[in-house]
Amino acid sequence: MVNKFYITTAIDYVNASPHIGHAYEKIITDVIARWNKLDGCDTYFLTGTDENAQKNAQASKDKGVKTKTFVDKNSKEFEKLCVDLNLSNDDFIKTTEERHVKVAQAIFKKIFDKGDIYKKKYSGLYCQGCEAFLTERDLVEGKCPEHNKAPKIVEEENYFFKLSKYEKEILKLVSSKDFIIPEGFRKEIVNRIKQDGLKDISVSRPGLTWGIDVPNDKEHKIYVWIDALSNYISALGYPAGAKFKKYWPADVHVVGKGINWFHSVIWPGLLMSAGIALPKKIWVHGYLTFNGQKISKSLGNTINPTEIISKYGVDPTRYVLVKDIPFNQDGDFSEDALKDRNNNELANDLGNLVSRTLTLCEKYSCGSKGKDDGLFKELDLEKVKKYFDKFEIHLALEEIWKFVRSSNKYINDKEPWKNEDCREVVLYNLLEALRVLSILLSPFIPSTCEKINKQLGVKAGDLKTVKFGLVKKYKVKKEGVLFKKI
Repeated sequence: MVNKFYITTAIDYVNASPHIGHAYEKIITDVIARWNKLDGCDTYFLTGTDENAQKNAQASKDKGVKTKTFVDKNSKEFEKLCVDLNLSNDDFIKTTEERHVKVAQAIFKKIFDKGDIYKKKYSGLYCQGCEAFLTERDLVEGKCPEHNKAPKIVEEENYFFKLSKYEKEILKLVSSKDFIIPEGFRKEIVNRIKQDGLKDISVSRPGLTWGIDVPNDKEHKIYVWIDALSNYISALGYPAGAKFKKYWPADVHVVGKGINWFHSVIWPGLLMSAGIALPKKIWVHGYLTFNGQKISKSLGNTINPTEIISKYGVDPTRYVLVKDIPFNQDGDFSEDALKDRNNNELANDLGNLVSRTLTLCEKYSCGSKGKDDGLFKELDLEKVKKYFDKFEIHLALEEIWKFVRSSNKYINDKEPWKNEDCREVVLYNLLEALRVLSILLSPFIPSTCEKINKQLGVKAGDLKTVKFGLVKKYKVKKEGVLFKKI
């Protein structure tokens, strides 16, 4: 189906409450999902929680709580975050759900029956935070760079997946410029495969009480990567579900750079073995930092996104996280930046534009159709589309904001409160600009755009309605301010 779009976030560990980094990934995924809906695509957006991980079991043990009770409680916090962030997700998958357990076991069995899974004894450096065996090359000063802890030496008998068997196919896949974006993260993966090659990977752990049983061997639990990664198809009802047939393969998996390897190398290897179509694209983002350090539960420097939202509002939070984090880099989160952008861009630029326009329209009873007198030449929709096509959403937002500034300059230059001759035309152009802005900004600040539409007396539009002159007469009703200054 050409006109479909399936997008996913990574699923989150529930060993602790969500932090602002989780919110960032969900927001940028939501922006892309909403944009594709505007563009007429049949869009499906998935997020969820990774609940079978051993660090969830360890965290519950540390707190003296039953694992299931602990996992259920924390998972609800991640579900609530989706609501708090005003996400448009179509599903929320939990890997303890029966629909997922069945698929994870089916994938394991399919790969095993093909002869691509075997059993052997193994000794290696295991990082519990990553839930992965690491090599000496992965370590920085003897520690995992993701979690700043030294891994433990673990010796056990595991089931292994023949990842090495698919090295040539995977290298060809990741060498394509279209599979991993942005380019810097693609080059990292290509260079690592060329330097080290691909080694077979553990896909089970023995002696555990929490997790999904390996089919036909209850002494082992399915290791996190076959389990967790298969959520992208279990949520669609693999193999015979209507949603799987309609939406798979995924058009894009959105993941943080710390799990790029697992999504760009291990996941395709598993799918190749299982005879399942590969995802089309892996979009890798950087980390949010706080005072230059990665924000992480393991490092204990988390920022609660729900507290930020309750303090400043959901749309200012969404806006600043998109605006301040570049496409291919880490970005520092700052409450000062949030306050500044709220006051100067959201309240002054957009809020005042809406307030002034509607005040004048009500005062002079304006809003009837008039000619386009040049304002819409300032909007470069094709440029916005190109930025979205390249997932450079911070640049797309900046391009849209240029039209906000152009509209403010337009009202200042035309002075419709003084010039009666051009007043009707000028105010109609401004109303049309607000209508179009409410469409283009809706992926970023959706609740604000709903408020604008309500005051304009129009229904939400899509990209086909981003053109001048579609409303014959506006019946505006101003209602308060869009953004309060902090």
